[in-house]
Amino acid sequence: MVDSGNSYRDKVSRLVSWGHWFTFFNIIVVMLIGIRYVYSSGWPETTLAQAYQLLTWIGHFGFLVFALYILIVFPASFVLVSQRLMRLFAIVVSTLGITMLLVDIYAYENLHLHFNLLVWELLISGENTTINTHWQTLFIVVPVIFLFEVGISEWIWRNLRKLSRKKVGFPIAMVFALCFAGSHLIHIWADAFLYSPVTSQRSNFPLSYPMTAKTFMEKHGFLNRQEYQKRREEQIKKQGNQEVLYPLEPLTYSEDRSLSKNNLLIILVDDLRADMLNPIVMPGMDNFADNNLRFKKHYSSSNDSMAGIFGLFYGLPGNYARSIRNEGLEPELLKTLKNQGYDFGIFSSNNLEDPIYYQSVFSDSLKTMPTINQPDASLADKKAVELLQNWVGEKDAKKPWFGFLQLSSVSQYEQGGEYKKPFSPSLEHSEGSVTKYSPILLKNSYNNAAHYTDSLVTGLLDNLKQSGVLDNTIVVFTSDHGIEFNETGSNSWGSNSNYSQYQLRVPMVIHWPKQDSLAMKDYSSHLDLVPTLMESMLDVSSPAYLYTSGKNMFELSQTPRKWVIAGDSRDIAVIQKDNVTIVDKFGNYHVYDNNYKLQPQGKPQVSVLIQVMHELKRFYSQHQQNSG
Repeated sequence: MVDSGNSYRDKVSRLVSWGHWFTFFNIIVVMLIGIRYVYSSGWPETTLAQAYQLLTWIGHFGFLVFALYILIVFPASFVLVSQRLMRLFAIVVSTLGITMLLVDIYAYENLHLHFNLLVWELLISGENTTINTHWQTLFIVVPVIFLFEVGISEWIWRNLRKLSRKKVGFPIAMVFALCFAGSHLIHIWADAFLYSPVTSQRSNFPLSYPMTAKTFMEKHGFLNRQEYQKRREEQIKKQGNQEVLYPLEPLTYSEDRSLSKNNLLIILVDDLRADMLNPIVMPGMDNFADNNLRFKKHYSSSNDSMAGIFGLFYGLPGNYARSIRNEGLEPELLKTLKNQGYDFGIFSSNNLEDPIYYQSVFSDSLKTMPTINQPDASLADKKAVELLQNWVGEKDAKKPWFGFLQLSSVSQYEQGGEYKKPFSPSLEHSEGSVTKYSPILLKNSYNNAAHYTDSLVTGLLDNLKQSGVLDNTIVVFTSDHGIEFNETGSNSWGSNSNYSQYQLRVPMVIHWPKQDSLAMKDYSSHLDLVPTLMESMLDVSSPAYLYTSGKNMFELSQTPRKWVIAGDSRDIAVIQKDNVTIVDKFGNYHVYDNNYKLQPQGKPQVSVLIQVMHELKRFYSQHQQNSG
């Protein structure tokens, strides 16, 4: 029994010793492979950032491989006492680990994503794409890796006595530990003092979660919160356009410009869903749409106001909104209007209460906006329309103008107001009792608000027509997003709760002088308005991809959209003919049908998702793409 026990301890001891050396050599291999990440991310410019990347490269990969050994291989040493079986197990584990690392490198270099569920779906899908082609090459690489690991394993086992005599285990462990701790300490300091050359590297390596400790440092007197906020504001001002490249290149304009310029009026009704534009609820605008350009499958860029408004004016997906705001970048559309001498008139019934207006879109244009002090949304809307009409009436006919009118009574439908009595179609056709909070009563109130808004907007357009202003004015009528009354049966009310058509589809009607009426049945997006106006109104000759993710809406019939993107920094929605795919920032996805019913077995279309991922990264600077 004693001999057996000693024999077991000797075998385990030898296997543990072999495991340590096997892990060390695999750390070296993984570090060498990890140079690909350094190459893709770029070498930092500052000495401290270079030191951080070097320490992270050593410490992080050393930690990853050692953690894999401690969690999987080391416990197996006490169970698989057969050295052949134990070595085979360790070889298989290391082969799988290195293979996953190579897959992650490919995803990082091509999609700017680390390995996650979405990347896995891209790999195993049956579509014939470039990423699938490279996936096939792994069938060749895996046996090579396996044989290489077998060679390392055999060499270490044969030379284990010689290696065990070298007293280098502790110094090696200390080097890796110091590099690991040092990299995290540098990042703690960099995060607290906003040193971007270091913090921008936070996601360069897989499974990298560098430490932050602002709360701890503030609690113990090492960080002053007010000074931190002041430094942050100063950094935003000094850095300029570093995180995003918007536009990708300076824009150029056609030399043969028309001497007469059209005015531009954008009318945005908060929370107005597409199906309100019908002969019963909004007869005036429905008739106006029939006689102009009507886009029947138009989608907002998000189900919330911030990203919806951002997409309309910038022509970019909502994930760029925070970076654009931080860097104070004005929409190219508004900048071009200013450069071409347009006067600005901005009118809002709620004084543009959404921060996206005064922080980004109109940050430099609100000085002359009149303030409307009217708590009743319907009366505030009426006042905004009157102010716009007066402003237009005072304009010089020879000088072009840009007007923006934002109306909010539809979004405040529960409050009632002047629109409370005129129209009640839902109640007329309802059955059963109606309670204060019933869906029927809520929808009826919403319809009333839309009907009232229709009368205001129609009256405004009639006024512009009678005065002759409409003859040289482009009018855009739309909304920031839709609203839901639980039509999906998922207990969803209002907006910003799902990506169904009720929350995403909005009206898009455009009056374009000298253009025939047209009902467009192809997909269109808020992202498409900017390139349409820039190319067809403002004579921008630069290709649209330099400043937008959208397409010219006059060209959609020739090159129709196969998908529409919506969302924000949290998740994205890809709307296609038969389904909606939702992907969150961690790569998890869900597929829904046209009625927004979850499809448990649904799979995303790989080629489309690759295009979407590219579009979500295209306007970030190269360094930001690799660290994002």
